[in-house]
Amino acid sequence: MANKKKKAAKAVQAIKVTPENKCRLCTGTKCCQYITLHIDTPRSMADFDTLLWQVSHHNIQFYKDSDGWFMLVVEAPCEHITETGQCAIYEIRPMICRSYSNDECEFDSSAEEGFDLFFDSHQALDDYCRKRYKKWDKRFKKLAGK
Repeated sequence: MANKKKKAAKAVQAIKVTPENKCRLCTGTKCCQYITLHIDTPRSMADFDTLLWQVSHHNIQFYKDSDGWFMLVVEAPCEHITETGQCAIYEIRPMICRSYSNDECEFDSSAEEGFDLFFDSHQALDDYCRKRYKKWDKRFKKLAGK
């Protein structure tokens, strides 16, 4: 399997990559391995605490993109991607798949390069919250006092 990927990568290097052929040349189908959902911008400690709970679950990540949008990422491969990386329902694929633009896709560069913030674990987000909020741990004391 590793040899096939190496051969495919060498073949791709020899071909001029264009938006028209990029998807056909992609062997990782990275765009079909997750979904993203726009979420409200977190503004309070309570908002970040909720994100902390969510990112504590398997296959959940968050990022803030260069446009200022916060996105929840759920790593969940599309069930219609074949072993060769092709779409098994290409002719009847959903509109979101049809309208997808590969102008700025992960074939060109890692998505993380365009993120202002990226959290892929409880620890990463907790570290950020401790820097952002001096009283981060005191939120528990408020609950204990009730």
